Amino acid sequence: MLAALAGLVLSLVLAQVSLPYAVMTPGPIMNTLGDVQEGTPLIEVDGAQTFPTEGRLNFTTVRVGGGPGNETNVWDYVTARLSGDATILPVDQVFPRGATRTEIREENQAEMEGSQQGAAAVALRALGYDVTETVSVAGTTEDSEFHGLLEQGDVVTAVNGIATDSADAVRAEVATVPVGGDISVTVQRDGKEQVVEGRTIDAEGRSVLGIFLSRAFSSDVEVTITAGDVGGPSAGMMFALGIYDVLTEGPLTGGADISGTGTITPDGEVGPIGGIRQKVIGAQDAGSAFFLAPQGNCAELEGQVPDGIEVFSIATFDDALAAVEGIAKDEDLADLPRCG
Repeated sequence: MLAALAGLVLSLVLAQVSLPYAVMTPGPIMNTLGDVQEGTPLIEVDGAQTFPTEGRLNFTTVRVGGGPGNETNVWDYVTARLSGDATILPVDQVFPRGATRTEIREENQAEMEGSQQGAAAVALRALGYDVTETVSVAGTTEDSEFHGLLEQGDVVTAVNGIATDSADAVRAEVATVPVGGDISVTVQRDGKEQVVEGRTIDAEGRSVLGIFLSRAFSSDVEVTITAGDVGGPSAGMMFALGIYDVLTEGPLTGGADISGTGTITPDGEVGPIGGIRQKVIGAQDAGSAFFLAPQGNCAELEGQVPDGIEVFSIATFDDALAAVEGIAKDEDLADLPRCG
């Protein structure tokens, strides 16, 4: 009796002891070609003809325990250590130090919205639609000569009097000015044009303004993505594939069940994400036979790919499209780069 009571007390005590770790485990997958709930497609398009499709283009998720308001206790840690599917990391590698749960949720939501815009831009441009980019100021570094002069939300229209219609164009113009050289930035603020002057600063031998740029995209074709409570940027590549599929005749997948993950830039570059091993496991558990993984994550999958799923290395949207089209045609996929 006393031993049982002591065990209960110990269990309660250990459950209250927080440890500085985050635990990643496989999360659910969502089909970008399906409904997020009955009658609500995950991807909706207005302004262009859409087509019925088949198969699955799933984005994958991870469950992350630990962090503000959801600290890892001793039992969580022990369970994770005994699990073959979990990854344990110092909590500071996963969550910004000092951030609140609300701040993390807001950041994840902002990243999700950015990934959706970037995915739509990539898919629409690949299909020949016009996409307009708007570049605005998101903030400035403290050592920037434009700190206190440029404001968040200023829309950048020119550098040194030369019109800039993209973030790449802004950077290209800045790169023509030597470090410490005079430079002007033209912006639209509250409906009025302003020219702000300063000098470039050094960033590892490169000329930069010391400002953070935000990119927004618009088109006559409007894409709406409803992904529920999922946050972060890692579904971008799969969103782009899903948008491309619904805007093209015939199923892109050929009816196959394909999962994947990866950020995507508006220029179509696919970037690495966190929790890659858990995402592959989650996809395999859900029945996917194929997985598209960012090239930058392949080293983490060396010797870690479970049986029953093929993992392809993806660096660009074109790579992802080629892999899906190859799977759909049931081609010999030996020439496609693999992970694991």
